[in-house]
Amino acid sequence: MEDLVEGFIKKAGFVKNLSYYKEMYIHQITEKWDIDLSAISNQGKMEKRFDFVVKTPEMIYGIETNFYGSGGSKLNETARSYKTLALEADTIDGFTFVWFTDGKGWSSARNNLEETFDVMEHIYNIADLENGIISEVLT
Repeated sequence: MEDLVEGFIKKAGFVKNLSYYKEMYIHQITEKWDIDLSAISNQGKMEKRFDFVVKTPEMIYGIETNFYGSGGSKLNETARSYKTLALEADTIDGFTFVWFTDGKGWSSARNNLEETFDVMEHIYNIADLENGIISEVLT
């Protein structure tokens, strides 16, 4: 899923290590752009790593990606975790959390995904990517 999302990030015109970055930790984002991300790092006690970070003139986007071919407790925990992360990220000016996920595994975890979807503004699937969501959202 990471490779797929990266292809769409490139297609949208973002350039690696210039306007988008792979596997960045919170402390690296903080140091590079002088933004306080303590709300999502438990006041510096947790070191979150994002699959991608996209930087535009107006916003920093922390992006997570995953694909679940089968169900299980991992999906429910991921949905809960990203719901919390999205709520924390909403308190930070200049930072937005985006989640790209897909796979038939979500069929068995539909309720948890729906609960997260209700809270999280930026959660997308492969069809959204194919329909140009990156160019619409990451501006």
